[in-house]
Amino acid sequence: MSGFLTLIALGFSLSVDAFAAALAKGASMKRVTAGDALRIGAVFGGMEALMPVIGFLVGLAMASLVAPVDHWIAFVLLLGVGLHMLYEAASGSVETHEENVEIAAPGIGSEGPPWIRLVLAALATSIDALVVGVSLAMMGVNIITAVIVIGVVTTLMAALGALIGKQAGVWLGRYAEAVGGVVLITIGALILWQHLSNGI
Repeated sequence: MSGFLTLIALGFSLSVDAFAAALAKGASMKRVTAGDALRIGAVFGGMEALMPVIGFLVGLAMASLVAPVDHWIAFVLLLGVGLHMLYEAASGSVETHEENVEIAAPGIGSEGPPWIRLVLAALATSIDALVVGVSLAMMGVNIITAVIVIGVVTTLMAALGALIGKQAGVWLGRYAEAVGGVVLITIGALILWQHLSNGI
């Protein structure tokens, strides 16, 4: 489960919220340079890498208490996040950049310095990663490797989103969200199947 390809798939799944938000951000900007895209990507990637660490520490604190059912907890958390992503994609409720800012800090919306709004949007899109961080602790994943992979993948995905925002349209974020949800659910199911098939 802790294989590198699985971590890349996990990183992709967690990055789709950031990708959708960066699409909206890019679509709202008059011009997006490669430097702009990398800065946007780095903010989203940094926040997406930080949140699993917090969740991981929470998961470690709980690990001894829930060891007999840790695989079930990991499965339920990943299933919940994955289903939520599928619901957002199906209902068309993937948030815009401004809506993500409003989620993180109600009342700011489109007001305030752009960099603060960008950080707040990154915070709002990385909450799922905090929940997944708890699952990583239950699964015994190397958190340093996981954080690097998640951060790099999210940075690249968000930078790409910002660059193609005007051409692709925000609707593309819905499809990425759906794929990400399916991948998370699949990873959760594989974790459960591995443990059950080993008689754990």
